[in-house]
Amino acid sequence: MKEHFDVLVVGAGISGIGAGYHLQTKCPGTSYAILEGRDAIGGTWDLFKFPGIRSDSDMYTLGFRFKPWKEQEAIADGPSILKYLKETTEEFGIDKKIRFNKYVKAASWVSQESKWILEVEDAKNSDIQKISCNFLFMCSGYYSYKSGYTPEFKGVEDFHGDVIHPQKWEKDYNYTNKKIIVVGSGATAVTIVPEMAKNAEHVTMLQRSPTYVVSAPEKDRLANLLRRFIPLKLSYFIIRWRNILRQQYYFRLCKKHPEGVKNAILKEVRKHLGPDYDVDTHFTPTYNPWDQRMCLVPDGDLFEQINKGKASVVTGQIEKFTQKGILLKSGEELESDIIVTATGLNLELLSDTNFTVDNKPINLSQTITYKGMMYSGIPNLAGTFGYTNASWTLGADLTSEYVCRLINHMKKNGYDKCIPDTNSSVETDDEWLNLTSGYIKRAEHIFPKQGKKAPWRNNQNFLKDIFQIRYGKVDDGEINFSQNRS
Repeated sequence: MKEHFDVLVVGAGISGIGAGYHLQTKCPGTSYAILEGRDAIGGTWDLFKFPGIRSDSDMYTLGFRFKPWKEQEAIADGPSILKYLKETTEEFGIDKKIRFNKYVKAASWVSQESKWILEVEDAKNSDIQKISCNFLFMCSGYYSYKSGYTPEFKGVEDFHGDVIHPQKWEKDYNYTNKKIIVVGSGATAVTIVPEMAKNAEHVTMLQRSPTYVVSAPEKDRLANLLRRFIPLKLSYFIIRWRNILRQQYYFRLCKKHPEGVKNAILKEVRKHLGPDYDVDTHFTPTYNPWDQRMCLVPDGDLFEQINKGKASVVTGQIEKFTQKGILLKSGEELESDIIVTATGLNLELLSDTNFTVDNKPINLSQTITYKGMMYSGIPNLAGTFGYTNASWTLGADLTSEYVCRLINHMKKNGYDKCIPDTNSSVETDDEWLNLTSGYIKRAEHIFPKQGKKAPWRNNQNFLKDIFQIRYGKVDDGEINFSQNRS
């Protein structure tokens, strides 16, 4: 006899841990389990081992609403974040609900029984188990854990050294006194370069085109001061909301006055690097601020290593890898002992699970997103997709809150099925995410569509979502509730 739960959560990273907390506090009596495909919690923060791994959002907003961040550093490293997540699971007993090495291969909705039946593979012995649930909550992030994205470079096999993607980094890999090229200019690259530069002979960040790089203090002096004089929860609330409002204001400012923000960012870069540095070539993107995610460097650590001569930036296109390093199309050859391909992620939606509804395969790209978390025509399913223009957890927490409200509404009214229904009347807008980043563009074909009006939009706006998701009506006329009469 297969196991059955009221709710199954897939993924034990930030989103899944938050989901567990909300379910057990807001839906008392609801049975749930968290299925984690790996052998540890933490998701991103356990998977990545590359040098300098850290948050690119402040921990007062990346942290949970219900669990104050206590450390001195507002921009935290990976081990500190992982420690925080482990503390959270233990403090609230969520760890007892997690089942490790359980990879969800397929999920089938059976209308006659009003439940999902999951095909779950044991990562250790490949045994297949079937588990059922009334509601399926996908909290597995947005990228593939199997491999990162690496373009096809000519001559890779000719290079005499190691070529490593950050997603496959071995924890104790030794790069001391080595010459290193880091290919890329995104968040991973600007994190790795200054950290590796501390022990390497030299690190070159090789980029095809620049990214906006913004320096911010590693420690939040006001937050650390407030904690000394007022209760922890109150100080956390104050700083969290200050940072939320600051994020929202800055994003809107970028969209309304892109040229002014661009000039301000570049002015700060010039302050760090001096008047003789070629900021126009290496730190001036061709796009506007927040058309792509901006890169955060705590206390200007990247600029510091450049000024010390331990790191440098080269902007150019790769012709091929050579025995000694990389040959650029300009004819310049960069020599290296190690090449790190910080070239991005492979995005996937809802763990790339095979979904069927009454034996009919579901193509998520043909659905329309409901409130950025549910999908037209798919019953009793929600998925967490946090913010791209703010801290991920802000969106994850709101999604969990809504799922709990939805489950409680169904229980109160005797419903066992809820399904977002467009009635074929929703005018769609193809851009589910409003970013032009390469990893987003490569995955556009897998994203659902969205409507031009709420609730069929992925707002990517925390303040707007608070009213729509936390306080808006659950039964808004756009989602059909029913009871199985069979």
